[in-house]
Amino acid sequence: MSTLVVIAKAPVPGRVKTRLTPPLTPGQAAAVAEAALADTLAAVLATPADRRVLVLDGEPGPWLPAGFEVVPQCAGGLDLRLAAAFAGCAGPTLLVGMDTPQITPALLTVDWSAADAWFGPATDGGFWAIGLREPDPTVFPGVPMSVPRTGAVQRARLIAAGLSVRDLPTLTDIDTIEDLAAVAHGSLDTHCAGVARALLGTEAPEAPEARKAPEARKVSEARKASEVSKASEVSKASEASGASAAPAVTDAPEVTDTPAVTDAPEVTEAPRTSEAARAAEVYA
Repeated sequence: MSTLVVIAKAPVPGRVKTRLTPPLTPGQAAAVAEAALADTLAAVLATPADRRVLVLDGEPGPWLPAGFEVVPQCAGGLDLRLAAAFAGCAGPTLLVGMDTPQITPALLTVDWSAADAWFGPATDGGFWAIGLREPDPTVFPGVPMSVPRTGAVQRARLIAAGLSVRDLPTLTDIDTIEDLAAVAHGSLDTHCAGVARALLGTEAPEAPEARKAPEARKVSEARKASEVSKASEVSKASEASGASAAPAVTDAPEVTDTPAVTDAPEVTEAPRTSEAARAAEVYA
Protein backbone atom coordinates (compact mmCIF):
# COMPACT_ATOMS: atom_id res chain seq x y z
CA MET A 1 0.00 0.00 0.00
CA SER A 2 1.49 3.33 -1.05
CA THR A 3 1.10 6.46 1.07
CA LEU A 4 1.56 10.16 0.37
CA VAL A 5 2.08 12.37 3.41
CA VAL A 6 1.94 16.15 3.72
CA ILE A 7 3.38 17.63 6.92
CA ALA A 8 2.15 21.16 7.50
CA LYS A 9 1.03 23.94 9.82
CA ALA A 10 -2.47 25.38 9.76
CA PRO A 11 -2.20 28.80 8.04
CA VAL A 12 -2.78 30.98 11.11
CA PRO A 13 -1.48 34.59 11.02
CA GLY A 14 1.66 34.97 13.08
CA ARG A 15 2.43 31.24 13.09
CA VAL A 16 3.30 30.63 9.44
CA LYS A 17 5.66 32.23 6.94
CA THR A 18 7.01 34.63 9.57
CA ARG A 19 10.09 35.34 7.45
CA LEU A 20 7.82 37.03 4.90
CA THR A 21 6.92 39.70 7.49
CA PRO A 22 7.86 42.36 6.72
CA PRO A 23 7.22 43.31 3.96
CA LEU A 24 4.00 41.30 4.15
CA THR A 25 1.59 41.54 7.09
CA PRO A 26 0.93 38.40 9.16
CA GLY A 27 -2.45 38.08 7.44
CA GLN A 28 -0.90 38.30 3.98
CA ALA A 29 1.79 35.77 4.93
CA ALA A 30 -0.94 33.43 6.13
CA ALA A 31 -2.73 33.90 2.80
CA VAL A 32 0.46 32.81 1.02
CA ALA A 33 0.77 29.80 3.33
CA GLU A 34 -2.86 28.81 2.73
CA ALA A 35 -2.44 29.08 -1.04
CA ALA A 36 0.79 27.04 -0.98
CA LEU A 37 -0.86 24.39 1.18
CA ALA A 38 -3.90 24.25 -1.10
CA ASP A 39 -1.65 23.76 -4.16
CA THR A 40 0.30 21.05 -2.37
CA LEU A 41 -2.82 19.17 -1.30
CA ALA A 42 -4.25 19.41 -4.82
CA ALA A 43 -1.07 17.91 -6.31
CA VAL A 44 -1.08 15.09 -3.78
CA LEU A 45 -4.76 14.45 -4.40
CA ALA A 46 -4.08 14.12 -8.13
CA THR A 47 -1.23 11.64 -7.59
CA PRO A 48 -2.03 7.90 -7.50
CA ALA A 49 -1.81 6.55 -3.94
CA ASP A 50 -3.65 4.13 -1.69
CA ARG A 51 -3.60 6.51 1.27
CA ARG A 52 -3.15 10.26 1.70
CA VAL A 53 -2.30 11.70 5.10
CA LEU A 54 -2.06 15.29 6.37
CA VAL A 55 0.16 15.47 9.47
CA LEU A 56 -1.04 18.78 10.82
CA ASP A 57 0.09 21.27 13.45
CA GLY A 58 -3.17 23.07 14.21
CA GLU A 59 -6.77 22.62 13.16
CA PRO A 60 -8.13 21.81 9.69
CA GLY A 61 -9.88 24.60 7.82
CA PRO A 62 -11.93 25.11 4.66
CA TRP A 63 -8.70 24.78 2.67
CA LEU A 64 -8.66 21.00 3.34
CA PRO A 65 -10.23 18.96 0.52
CA ALA A 66 -11.85 15.57 0.99
CA GLY A 67 -9.63 12.54 0.61
CA PHE A 68 -7.12 13.12 3.40
CA GLU A 69 -6.70 11.42 6.73
CA VAL A 70 -5.70 14.09 9.26
CA VAL A 71 -3.18 13.15 11.95
CA PRO A 72 -1.94 15.62 14.59
CA GLN A 73 1.78 16.30 14.75
CA CYS A 74 3.56 15.01 17.83
CA ALA A 75 5.55 17.20 20.19
CA GLY A 76 9.26 17.77 19.72
CA GLY A 77 11.58 18.92 16.99
CA LEU A 78 10.98 18.40 13.30
CA ASP A 79 13.24 15.34 13.29
CA LEU A 80 10.97 13.61 15.80
CA ARG A 81 7.83 14.76 14.00
CA LEU A 82 9.11 13.28 10.75
CA ALA A 83 9.95 10.06 12.54
CA ALA A 84 6.45 9.88 13.99
CA ALA A 85 4.89 10.54 10.60
CA PHE A 86 6.72 7.59 9.06
CA ALA A 87 6.06 5.41 12.10
CA GLY A 88 2.35 5.69 11.29
CA CYS A 89 2.77 4.39 7.73
CA ALA A 90 3.23 1.01 6.11
CA GLY A 91 4.55 0.33 2.65
CA PRO A 92 6.16 2.81 0.25
CA THR A 93 5.71 6.32 1.67
CA LEU A 94 6.62 9.71 0.22
CA LEU A 95 6.43 12.79 2.45
CA VAL A 96 6.40 16.44 1.35
CA GLY A 97 6.06 19.76 3.13
CA MET A 98 3.84 22.75 2.35
CA ASP A 99 6.51 25.14 1.08
CA THR A 100 6.77 23.95 -2.55
CA PRO A 101 3.44 24.71 -4.24
CA GLN A 102 5.07 24.10 -7.62
CA ILE A 103 5.09 20.32 -7.13
CA THR A 104 3.15 18.22 -9.62
CA PRO A 105 1.78 14.67 -9.72
CA ALA A 106 4.62 13.79 -12.11
CA LEU A 107 7.21 14.80 -9.49
CA LEU A 108 5.42 12.81 -6.80
CA THR A 109 5.11 9.63 -8.87
CA VAL A 110 8.29 7.73 -8.06
CA ASP A 111 9.49 4.28 -9.07
CA TRP A 112 9.79 2.32 -5.86
CA SER A 113 11.52 -0.55 -7.68
CA ALA A 114 14.43 1.78 -8.52
CA ALA A 115 15.56 2.72 -4.99
CA ASP A 116 15.00 2.18 -1.28
CA ALA A 117 14.66 5.93 -0.72
CA TRP A 118 13.82 9.03 -2.74
CA PHE A 119 15.18 12.42 -1.78
CA GLY A 120 14.06 15.86 -2.98
CA PRO A 121 16.75 18.48 -2.29
CA ALA A 122 15.92 22.16 -1.87
CA THR A 123 18.02 25.13 -2.90
CA ASP A 124 18.36 26.34 0.70
CA GLY A 125 20.09 23.17 1.90
CA GLY A 126 17.01 21.41 3.20
CA PHE A 127 14.71 18.98 1.44
CA TRP A 128 11.21 19.25 0.03
CA ALA A 129 10.49 15.51 -0.16
CA ILE A 130 11.71 12.28 1.36
CA GLY A 131 10.41 8.80 0.66
CA LEU A 132 11.10 5.34 2.02
CA ARG A 133 10.07 2.07 0.42
CA GLU A 134 9.98 0.58 3.89
CA PRO A 135 9.25 3.29 6.50
CA ASP A 136 12.01 3.51 9.10
CA PRO A 137 11.54 6.17 11.82
CA THR A 138 15.12 5.71 13.07
CA VAL A 139 16.68 7.61 10.15
CA PHE A 140 15.35 10.97 11.39
CA PRO A 141 16.07 11.56 15.11
CA GLY A 142 19.19 13.65 15.65
CA VAL A 143 19.30 15.21 12.18
CA PRO A 144 19.72 19.01 12.62
CA MET A 145 16.75 20.73 11.03
CA SER A 146 16.33 24.16 9.42
CA VAL A 147 20.06 24.68 8.87
CA PRO A 148 22.03 24.80 5.58
CA ARG A 149 23.38 21.27 6.08
CA THR A 150 20.04 19.62 6.92
CA GLY A 151 19.70 17.97 3.54
CA ALA A 152 23.27 16.70 3.40
CA VAL A 153 23.04 15.19 6.85
CA GLN A 154 19.64 13.61 6.20
CA ARG A 155 20.74 12.10 2.89
CA ALA A 156 23.90 10.76 4.53
CA ARG A 157 21.77 9.20 7.25
CA LEU A 158 19.79 7.29 4.60
CA ILE A 159 22.99 5.99 3.03
CA ALA A 160 24.43 5.07 6.42
CA ALA A 161 21.32 2.96 7.01
CA GLY A 162 22.27 0.91 3.96
CA LEU A 163 19.58 2.36 1.67
CA SER A 164 19.95 3.02 -2.02
CA VAL A 165 18.96 6.65 -2.65
CA ARG A 166 17.78 8.43 -5.78
CA ASP A 167 17.28 12.17 -6.05
CA LEU A 168 14.26 14.12 -7.22
CA PRO A 169 14.72 17.52 -8.91
CA THR A 170 15.98 20.35 -6.73
CA LEU A 171 13.22 22.86 -5.91
CA THR A 172 13.02 26.25 -4.19
CA ASP A 173 10.82 26.29 -1.13
CA ILE A 174 9.15 29.50 0.03
CA ASP A 175 10.89 30.97 3.06
CA THR A 176 11.76 34.53 2.05
CA ILE A 177 10.09 37.20 -0.07
CA GLU A 178 12.70 36.50 -2.79
CA ASP A 179 11.72 32.82 -2.73
CA LEU A 180 8.07 33.78 -3.08
CA ALA A 181 8.77 35.96 -6.10
CA ALA A 182 10.88 33.25 -7.74
CA VAL A 183 8.31 30.51 -7.21
CA ALA A 184 5.49 32.77 -8.43
CA HIS A 185 7.48 33.60 -11.57
CA GLY A 186 8.26 29.94 -12.29
CA SER A 187 4.86 28.40 -11.49
CA LEU A 188 2.38 30.68 -13.18
CA ASP A 189 -0.65 28.39 -12.97
CA THR A 190 -0.62 27.75 -9.23
CA HIS A 191 -2.97 29.40 -6.77
CA CYS A 192 0.04 30.49 -4.71
CA ALA A 193 1.56 32.25 -7.72
CA GLY A 194 -1.65 34.20 -8.25
CA VAL A 195 -1.79 35.26 -4.60
CA ALA A 196 1.90 36.22 -4.71
CA ARG A 197 1.46 38.35 -7.82
CA ALA A 198 -1.54 40.07 -6.25
CA LEU A 199 0.39 40.85 -3.06
CA LEU A 200 3.72 41.77 -4.64
CA GLY A 201 2.20 43.72 -7.50
CA THR A 202 4.26 41.88 -10.10
CA GLU A 203 3.20 40.94 -13.58
CA ALA A 204 3.66 37.42 -14.85
CA PRO A 205 5.20 37.09 -18.32
CA GLU A 206 2.54 36.54 -20.94
CA ALA A 207 2.28 32.97 -22.20
CA PRO A 208 2.80 32.35 -25.94
CA GLU A 209 -0.78 31.13 -26.29
CA ALA A 210 -2.06 34.36 -24.76
CA ARG A 211 -0.02 36.44 -27.18
CA LYS A 212 -1.59 34.59 -30.09
CA ALA A 213 -5.17 34.42 -28.86
CA PRO A 214 -7.04 37.52 -27.63
CA GLU A 215 -9.63 35.33 -25.92
CA ALA A 216 -6.90 33.60 -23.93
CA ARG A 217 -5.68 37.01 -22.75
CA LYS A 218 -9.19 37.87 -21.58
CA VAL A 219 -9.38 34.63 -19.59
CA SER A 220 -5.95 35.33 -18.06
CA GLU A 221 -6.94 38.87 -17.11
CA ALA A 222 -10.20 37.68 -15.56
CA ARG A 223 -8.32 35.03 -13.60
CA LYS A 224 -5.80 37.58 -12.33
CA ALA A 225 -8.62 39.89 -11.18
CA SER A 226 -10.17 36.94 -9.34
CA GLU A 227 -6.81 36.10 -7.71
CA VAL A 228 -6.34 39.69 -6.53
CA SER A 229 -9.83 39.67 -5.02
CA LYS A 230 -9.28 36.26 -3.44
CA ALA A 231 -5.92 37.25 -1.96
CA SER A 232 -7.50 40.34 -0.42
CA GLU A 233 -10.38 38.33 1.04
CA VAL A 234 -8.11 35.60 2.42
CA SER A 235 -5.76 38.17 3.94
CA LYS A 236 -8.61 40.00 5.66
CA ALA A 237 -10.14 36.74 6.89
CA SER A 238 -6.78 35.54 8.15
CA GLU A 239 -6.19 38.81 10.02
CA ALA A 240 -9.61 38.54 11.61
CA SER A 241 -9.19 34.90 12.61
CA GLY A 242 -5.73 35.60 13.99
CA ALA A 243 -6.84 38.43 16.25
CA SER A 244 -7.21 36.09 19.19
CA ALA A 245 -4.65 33.57 18.01
CA ALA A 246 -1.55 32.63 19.96
CA PRO A 247 1.40 35.04 19.73
CA ALA A 248 3.63 34.72 16.74
CA VAL A 249 5.96 31.76 16.92
CA THR A 250 8.99 32.81 14.97
CA ASP A 251 11.23 29.94 15.97
CA ALA A 252 8.86 27.09 15.23
CA PRO A 253 10.53 24.97 12.54
CA GLU A 254 8.84 24.91 9.18
CA VAL A 255 9.22 22.05 6.79
CA THR A 256 12.28 22.86 4.76
CA ASP A 257 13.81 20.80 2.15
CA THR A 258 17.17 19.82 0.74
CA PRO A 259 19.87 20.86 -1.66
CA ALA A 260 21.87 18.85 -4.05
CA VAL A 261 24.96 17.68 -2.26
CA THR A 262 28.23 18.32 -4.06
CA ASP A 263 30.63 17.69 -1.21
CA ALA A 264 30.90 14.62 0.90
CA PRO A 265 27.90 14.80 3.21
CA GLU A 266 28.38 14.90 6.90
CA VAL A 267 27.34 11.76 8.71
CA THR A 268 25.94 12.23 12.17
CA GLU A 269 25.84 9.73 14.95
CA ALA A 270 23.39 6.88 14.73
CA PRO A 271 20.05 7.96 16.22
CA ARG A 272 19.43 7.08 19.82
CA THR A 273 17.01 4.23 20.29
CA SER A 274 15.11 6.18 22.94
CA GLU A 275 14.43 9.06 20.50
CA ALA A 276 13.16 6.75 17.77
CA ALA A 277 11.06 4.84 20.25
CA ARG A 278 9.63 8.10 21.62
CA ALA A 279 8.60 9.13 18.10
CA ALA A 280 7.10 5.72 17.31
CA GLU A 281 5.05 5.77 20.54
CA VAL A 282 2.88 8.46 19.04
CA TYR A 283 1.32 5.86 16.79
CA ALA A 284 1.53 2.92 19.20
